[in-house]
Amino acid sequence: MLDNKNSFNNENRNLSDVFKELQAMQNRPNAWQEYDKQAKKAMKKQSKKKNKELKKASAFASKNRSQRKVESNDLKLSQIIIGCSIFVVSMALFFPKDLSFSESYAKSDSSTEVANYELNRHRLNMQNIISENAGMDRVKEQVTEDRDVEFETNYNDNPTLPKGEEVINQEGVLGKDRVTVVKTYENGTFVEETILAKETLTEPTPKIIDRGTSEFLAKHKVHIGDTMYLVNSDTLKDSPEDTANVVADVKKSLDVKLLELPSEDWCKVSFDGVEGYIKTSNLTSAYTTPNIVEKNRIQRILLKVNIGMELNRTSGLTLNDYKTIFTGLPNDTNKIFQNNYQAFYNADKQYNINGIFLASIAIHESAWGTSQIAKDKYNLFGYGSYDETPYESSLDFTSYEECIDTVAKSLVKYYLNPSGTKIYDGETAAGWYYNGPTVEGVNTRYASDDEWHEKVYNYMELLYNRLDS
Repeated sequence: MLDNKNSFNNENRNLSDVFKELQAMQNRPNAWQEYDKQAKKAMKKQSKKKNKELKKASAFASKNRSQRKVESNDLKLSQIIIGCSIFVVSMALFFPKDLSFSESYAKSDSSTEVANYELNRHRLNMQNIISENAGMDRVKEQVTEDRDVEFETNYNDNPTLPKGEEVINQEGVLGKDRVTVVKTYENGTFVEETILAKETLTEPTPKIIDRGTSEFLAKHKVHIGDTMYLVNSDTLKDSPEDTANVVADVKKSLDVKLLELPSEDWCKVSFDGVEGYIKTSNLTSAYTTPNIVEKNRIQRILLKVNIGMELNRTSGLTLNDYKTIFTGLPNDTNKIFQNNYQAFYNADKQYNINGIFLASIAIHESAWGTSQIAKDKYNLFGYGSYDETPYESSLDFTSYEECIDTVAKSLVKYYLNPSGTKIYDGETAAGWYYNGPTVEGVNTRYASDDEWHEKVYNYMELLYNRLDS
């Protein structure tokens, strides 16, 4: 370094001194030449000094070989130091002025000397730093690509859906954006990206979901358009009000179709094509009342029972229905009808005749099986008898079952169907006494009593109503 006497002092130099010298030389144009001269003088001086030390060391070489080796190493060390100093000075000479140490490291004005340097108390492990970064492959690329844009999901409360149930009213559709991004990869693995530009190609279509709020529908597990049933007989109104006009009477257990739900208290229904309003409190479902379906079936059968109903077709009743009807009849003291309910059922299915109508004739003609003809001849219908000689002219049968079967076929062939109608066993109806397939039509030629059809029909109603007992 340059001391106060403008001499170059090579001893006790450190990095801080070198930085100060370099800064000083940049501020003085002639400093580089002066610095170079001083450096050369210092090198010659040190060279002479080292030569003297070398001669002195040679004098003692024969005495102590190891000492000579140490001195030789000292010489080499000194030469290395001198060489490094010259390298540092040379680098300073060729270093650009705009990248001076004062600007790159000191970060201060050129007029301010580099003063205090903080001592680094933590040694840097350069080997580890080099090892960690030597294999790092960091790559960046710019790409333009189309990307999906997620759609929103919107919910709407729907009072015509069961509470808690959701129905998709509109499916969502993804949108499209064209984006330009810079992607960063480290060792082939994507780590981050920076979006430079984004262009909307298509807007996303939101997904719309209706969310049910009706507690009435949720309770009965039904939806608009489903079948419900009346708990008790009621009337349909022309508007959802107690004081509204009546449009139809509906018996209990009958089914209606749910059309609208204007409120939780009233709903609009359809009963056999007639539309009207009824209170929701008087409706139930197959889920809430499982046996209501069977009750509805019976009510639907009873709904068709009338004096003008067609009898040349099956009643639609099951074998169990016949058992229910004929078991425990109070007037059937001899159990004739209870023991032969299946014979009436078989005739119903085999010959397309209403079995309840057939049984009602037998009850009326035999006084519940107590007539002499019924007891002696197994003839429940007085079949073949004339008014003048009823007992003598009536036919004999071997069993009540045979009697029921014979009379059923006779009614189908001669009374209930017009001539030429296809009936049982490939035969066709003769229609000799046909006056219509009703109880009144049969009365015309079957009995001389003009009120016979009314009496028989009364027994039909009695038997049918036992299904609902």
